[in-house]
Amino acid sequence: MNGELIWVVALLVVAMVLFATNKLRMDVVALLVIVAFVLSQTLTLQEALSGFSDPNVILIAALFIIGEGLVRTGVAYQMGDWLVKVAGSSETKMMVLLMLTVSGLGAVMSSTGVVAIFIPIVLSVCAKMKIPPSRMMMPLSFAGLISGMMTLVATPPNMVVNSELMRDGIPMFGFFSFTPIGTVVLVLGIGYMLVARRWLSGTTNTNSADKWARRTMRDLIRDYKLTGRARRLTVRPGSPLIGHTLDELHLRARYGANVIGIERWRKFRRVMVRAFGSTELRPRDVLLIDMSASDVDLRQFCSDEMLEPMVLRGDYFSEQVREVGMAEVSLVPESSLLGKSIKEIQFRSYYGLNVVGIRRNGETLEGKLVDDPLLIGDILLVIGDWKQIRYLQSQSRDFLVLNLPAEVDEMAPARSQAPHALFCLALMVALMLTDEVPNAIAAIIACLLMGKFRCIDMDSAYRSIHWPSLILIVGMLPFAQALQKTGGVDLIVKGLMDLVGDMGPRVVLLSLFILCASIGLFISNTATAVLMAPIAVAAAREMQVSPYPFAMMIAIAASAAFMTPVSSPVNTLVLAPGGYKFSDFIKIGVPFTLIIMVVSVFLIPLLFPF
Repeated sequence: MNGELIWVVALLVVAMVLFATNKLRMDVVALLVIVAFVLSQTLTLQEALSGFSDPNVILIAALFIIGEGLVRTGVAYQMGDWLVKVAGSSETKMMVLLMLTVSGLGAVMSSTGVVAIFIPIVLSVCAKMKIPPSRMMMPLSFAGLISGMMTLVATPPNMVVNSELMRDGIPMFGFFSFTPIGTVVLVLGIGYMLVARRWLSGTTNTNSADKWARRTMRDLIRDYKLTGRARRLTVRPGSPLIGHTLDELHLRARYGANVIGIERWRKFRRVMVRAFGSTELRPRDVLLIDMSASDVDLRQFCSDEMLEPMVLRGDYFSEQVREVGMAEVSLVPESSLLGKSIKEIQFRSYYGLNVVGIRRNGETLEGKLVDDPLLIGDILLVIGDWKQIRYLQSQSRDFLVLNLPAEVDEMAPARSQAPHALFCLALMVALMLTDEVPNAIAAIIACLLMGKFRCIDMDSAYRSIHWPSLILIVGMLPFAQALQKTGGVDLIVKGLMDLVGDMGPRVVLLSLFILCASIGLFISNTATAVLMAPIAVAAAREMQVSPYPFAMMIAIAASAAFMTPVSSPVNTLVLAPGGYKFSDFIKIGVPFTLIIMVVSVFLIPLLFPF
């Protein structure tokens, strides 16, 4: 083993340790890898940055935008409501339809996004059926992962494997090349979960038995005891509030007044302005305020600050539903915000939303709330602009949006454009099937048409892209190149051939699955695919057999990230709402991973002969 290879392996070990410990963000680690390779002259600058020119990076970014278009037009939520309507009160029927729907949607959009959409739907269904959420959250997670085995564009590992074939001058997989084995795994997954769900016990929820649909804002207002706390006050000329930002005024600390939104005159009409900490108040602004104080305190507040009460229709801003939204959120178990108060987090300044209620152990907390340290299991009710609530959904490192009220469907900014979004999706799939244009170009065409039909705007398009995932791929691709350049891939393949090469290609496939699944316990499935794909193709070349079964095995093994809650963001999302422990994923995930391994070793060579 030469010195350069020792350096590459050492760097790989360090990166894996950092991924596993989560001390640094994965995208930061990936960028540090690029810097290390260039400074050590292991790779040239062009080689280290070659990931930025990979067509699959563009394709993945485009697919994030396509998924956002389906959300903004309400298509994804309509499918969820259809699911609830068709399943009725049958737990078995619900689970089967849930897994079919999620795997179908995840075949053409981000599985993480699909699972995030369905979490509140599943929670409300469980409340109606009087079953613990743990019985449904694990099937939801499994379906999200299985969706990655359904089509070429379903998950980044598939496209990473495809890129490796392309780099070796081998014709790539087709759009539906993955579908036969993905369908078999889905059928097995449904059958397995029908049995395994009995191992997932929990406390039955009986508090919301009559709520078979998603909760409305009125339900949240009642549950968090917000009735009578809404105020609508005009800033009169000469008010001492004018010219000051909300952060400077400290209205919540001084009066218990929490500014939710601001109505402001603009071009002869009143518009809603988001209430950030940096928002500066002007004359004639109308403040929407959450304030639990008495009428005497309210009169004193209005007198001190020269405010004039105005008529407020509806209960707790329910008439402002198109501008002011609500959502229940919780902190994920690994969140750095646990133990900190709302004031310490500076929640409104950072996220543009106000926390107006906290439920702990099923009870609504009283008081100002801003100084209470947040504990694991707390559910926060946030209120503010719908766009900011959507943004909070993307902050999966710290937050999980548990429940979006039913009114969110009315807030789909491009609801009327749903037929156009479906047309763009169908066109993209059709272009990919014809092979007349590259997959990345087909996805870009669909994105441009979604913009043309106003299914999505530029801001939401850029916001929808999960940049850490792209940077992770870009940063890990140089590892594969460095291992090949320094002889690491040849060394691993030689060791693999010496160990199991004489036992036949099926045993090599089995060994690749085990190695891939083992690495996937510590790092993301995308990074695993980047490292393993060149090894699999090189192993096929060494054995002088077709590379397709070997490449397919890596793609399937990378998606089979069922064994730990950190193997995939999909698992992490359902951890808190399902009330799972680390051991639950081992108990349910390991047997199913073994089933997939056996089926893959048998089925893949039949579909892709050696």
